[in-house]
Amino acid sequence: MASLSVKPGQRFTVPDWQNNCHLISADAEHQRSTSHQIRQEARALRNDTGNQAKWDESDSRTRLKDRITSVDRWREALAKCLTDIDLEIDALTKVKEAAEDALQAKNLCLDVAIECLTFRESRRDIDVVRDPVEEELHREVKVIERTKKELQQRVDDAFKQLCILKEAQQQLNFDHRHKVEALDLDRQCLSFNVTSGNISFKVNPTRIPYGTTALREWEQNSQFNKDHAEAEMKASVELRGAIMLTIAQTNNELDAQRIATEFALRKRIRDMEGALSELRWQEKNTLEEIAEMEEDIRQLEEDIRKRTLDLKVAHTRLETRTYRPHVELCRDQAQYGLTGEVQQLEAAIRALQQKRTESQDALDALYRQLHRIQTDIGYKTNSLQLDNKCMDTRRKLVIPVEKFDPEVDAVSRTRNLPRNSQLEL
Repeated sequence: MASLSVKPGQRFTVPDWQNNCHLISADAEHQRSTSHQIRQEARALRNDTGNQAKWDESDSRTRLKDRITSVDRWREALAKCLTDIDLEIDALTKVKEAAEDALQAKNLCLDVAIECLTFRESRRDIDVVRDPVEEELHREVKVIERTKKELQQRVDDAFKQLCILKEAQQQLNFDHRHKVEALDLDRQCLSFNVTSGNISFKVNPTRIPYGTTALREWEQNSQFNKDHAEAEMKASVELRGAIMLTIAQTNNELDAQRIATEFALRKRIRDMEGALSELRWQEKNTLEEIAEMEEDIRQLEEDIRKRTLDLKVAHTRLETRTYRPHVELCRDQAQYGLTGEVQQLEAAIRALQQKRTESQDALDALYRQLHRIQTDIGYKTNSLQLDNKCMDTRRKLVIPVEKFDPEVDAVSRTRNLPRNSQLEL
C-alpha cells in the first residue's frame, strides 16, 4: 500500500494566503501610483528643462549676436580711425619732408650770403666800407639762421608727432586685431549646435580666466584708443598747418630780405658805376690838364730862356758902354733905358721862375691826384667786379644748381682783375 508524502516546512492558513494576495495587490497599486506620479513629474521636468535649455540657448545666441554687433561696430570704428591715422601719418611725413627740403634750401641761401660777404672782404682801402649792401647781407645771414632754427624746430616737432601717431597707430592695430580675433571666436561660438562635431566637455569651463576685464573697462579702453588717436590726428593737422605757415613765412621773409639785399646791391653797383664814370671823367680831365700844364711849363721855360738871352744882351750892352772914353761916359737916355730894361728883365725872369715853380708844384699835385684817382678807380673796379660776382652768385637762388653757369670766375675771386684796374701812374 502506497504512503502519502508530506512537504516539510511551515503551513499557511487560508486567511494568510488571502492577506498576502491583498497585500501584493495593494503594493502593486501603490507602486503603479508612485511610478505614474514619477512619470508625470519626469515629463514635466523634461518639458521644463527642455524649454529652459531652448530659452537659455536662444538667450545666449542673442547675447552673442549683440556682442558680435557691438564688437563689429567698434572694429569698424577702429578700422576707420586706422585709415584716417594712416593718411595723417602720410600727410605729416610729406609736410616734414617739405620742411626738410626748405631747411636744406636755406643752406644754399646761407652759403650764397656768406660767399657774397667773403667776396666783399676783398675790397681795398677806402672801398672797405660798411655800406647798405653789407648791412643787408649780415641781416640776410641772421634771417636765414633764424629761419633755419624755426624750420629745424618744426622738423623736430613733426618727428615727435610722427612717433606719437605711430604709437597711437600701434595701439589701434592691437585693439583692431584683438577685436577681429574676438569676432572670429564669437562667430564660431554662434555657429556651434548639438550636431557640431567639435563639441565636448571641458575642465572647469565656468572659471574666470586670468586677465579678464569688465565690460566698462573694455569699452573705456577702446574709447580711449580712439579718442587718443583722434586727438593726436587733430594735433597733427594743426602742426601741419603750422609747418606750412612757417615754410611760407620763412620763404616770404627770406624772399623779402633777398630782394632788399639785391636792391641794395644793384643800387651799390649803380653808385659804383657812377663813381667810376665820374672818376674816369676826372682822370681824363686831369690827364688833359697835366698835358696842358706840361706844355705851359715848357712855354715858361722857353720864355725864361728867351728873357735870359735878352738879359745877357742888356748886360753886355751896359758893360760895353762902360768903356766909353772920358766925357762920353755919361748917363744918357740909352743908359737909363738899358738899366730899366735889365731891371724889367730880371723881374720878369724872377716872375717866370716863380710861376714855373708854382706850375711844377701844381703839376706834381696833378700827378698825385691822378695817382689817387687811378688808385681809386682800381679799388672801385675791384669792388664793382666783386659786387657783380655777388650778383652772379645770387643767381643760384633763382636758377637750379644743375643749370647754374657762373658768368664770372668765383674761384679766382680778385686775382684776375682787368688790366685797366691796375694802378699805373
